Amino acid sequence: MAKKVCKRCNRTFECKAGDCQCSTVTVSIQTLQFLKMTYLDCMCVTCLLEVDQVFASIEGETFPKPNEQREGFHFYIENGFFVFTEQYHLLRGSCCKSGCRHCPYGFEKNIL
Repeated sequence: MAKKVCKRCNRTFECKAGDCQCSTVTVSIQTLQFLKMTYLDCMCVTCLLEVDQVFASIEGETFPKPNEQREGFHFYIENGFFVFTEQYHLLRGSCCKSGCRHCPYGFEKNIL
């Protein structure tokens, strides 16, 4: 049994080989495929389920043109700045490696 830190929320959890917490949840194939493309390692059950819910929320959506972006879904405004959401980044389809606040890919500028 190993203590791990969830790369998404920084909570500590136990990783048990052969009896992994991951086997206690079911997520979509899209979520599993996405996780293989990320910089994330193990995640806690809560974050696994949250990522799966975000994928469900973008089903049928396409990456928006600038005039099609919806506040609250693709972005929100904080202190006069546009902050792109996790949904926006997922619809974009790849990591821009800018260290975005809501990067679903787990990229951190200090990784490279």
